[in-house]
Amino acid sequence: MEFTMTYNSQEDILIIAEYGRHIQNLINYNKTIEDKEERQAFAEQVINLMYQMNPSSRNNQDIRSKLWKHYFIIADYDIDVIPPNGIVPQSENREINPDRIDYPVKEREFRHYGHNVRLLMEKAIKMEEGPIKQGFVETIASFMKLAYKNWNREHYVSDEIILEDLKSLSKGKLSVDENHSLDTLTSAVKYKKRKHTNNNNNRRRSNKNNNNRRRR
Repeated sequence: MEFTMTYNSQEDILIIAEYGRHIQNLINYNKTIEDKEERQAFAEQVINLMYQMNPSSRNNQDIRSKLWKHYFIIADYDIDVIPPNGIVPQSENREINPDRIDYPVKEREFRHYGHNVRLLMEKAIKMEEGPIKQGFVETIASFMKLAYKNWNREHYVSDEIILEDLKSLSKGKLSVDENHSLDTLTSAVKYKKRKHTNNNNNRRRSNKNNNNRRRR
């Protein structure tokens, strides 16, 4: 089973619009992860994505604390993860209007990927060449595939389509090896769902065996 996110008429209202639909959906999915370590690791990945979307605030030492506050607001404080400072934001301490983080004016090209993908690309283009940049670009491409599949779920989307769009959006400045899989964002989720299904099946078999023993 693949990680899917609702869209159009099924969507919830955006809690903090600046982060877009995909970040909110990732946080909502994060709430469903049962394993504490996996849930914490996924949350930190989401925070890193949110951080990369804020190039103008990079010199602000409080930026990550604000991002964690925004994360918990979007999650409606209904998630068991812990920020690096160990202080878990509480709903009773929520600001009526949380500090905003400034974003550039949105562009309409390839809007099904979301404006945040454009911001991530701008950050990647400025990075020094090397494995860190390449890994970041691969994450962007995986994020694009996830967004594309959500936007056009009736049709198969190939990695080739995503790589072409990555090249177009970055004006040829970013690329990913064609042999690299763009399903890395969903692989852990697929494994988690299979593991959860297997555990449920094992419990059902165990309960059935116990019932049979009682009848004897």
